[in-house]
Amino acid sequence: MPHVLIIEDDAHIRDLIVLHLDLEGLHTTAVADGRQGLDRASMSPFDLVVLDLMLPGVDGISICRALRRSGPNQDVPILMLTARREESDKVHGLESGADDYLVKPFGVRELVARVRALLRRPRASQIVAAAAGGDAGPAAERAVTVHGVEIDPARRRVRVRGQDVELTAQEFRLLHLLASNPGIVFSREALLSRVWPDRTYVTARSVDTLVKRLRRRVEEAPADPRLVITVWGSGYKCADV
Repeated sequence: MPHVLIIEDDAHIRDLIVLHLDLEGLHTTAVADGRQGLDRASMSPFDLVVLDLMLPGVDGISICRALRRSGPNQDVPILMLTARREESDKVHGLESGADDYLVKPFGVRELVARVRALLRRPRASQIVAAAAGGDAGPAAERAVTVHGVEIDPARRRVRVRGQDVELTAQEFRLLHLLASNPGIVFSREALLSRVWPDRTYVTARSVDTLVKRLRRRVEEAPADPRLVITVWGSGYKCADV
């Protein structure tokens, strides 16, 4: 039974989420304080974290970044909740490491659908474990170094010119896929199927947005990329070694 950690200070919303996820057959742990939520996530592994952006104690952005740095939930799917509707707030949440974003007030059916979609996505640790058992191709576990960028899926670590760089789960999958196949052009449809296995709530435009975010993290000059290259009319590729 998947175990979901809910960090939400609004009692009505917290109880609503717990009720409907319990009805879906999920095991839930709910807390109302950011510090308490971070402590729980630092000690025990979860299958999903539903995280409010504005929290007492420690805010959602700080929790998200802390989880991505280390601990048992380094690659856990994170669904961020917020009352803020501005695009900049959504981008901020996603760039801190969240996998999906839901604006309050939200419908229960949409919440459950997004939770189910995130639970279906393979996690980096699962991919590596499957590869170690022979159930996945060698590229799934292979560390890659290309043009000064080191990608280690076993540790879910990326270093750019010797400096650690934090990536979201999608950014990491995209970078590792392209870097493992330098010079190979991937269409947007191919990237959708590989980076978003579930493909819920994503379109071809999602690929372009993700590429822009990734370039800001790993390129010296994002406006003049040398690593993640656009192939006009076709898609994207990693520069040839």
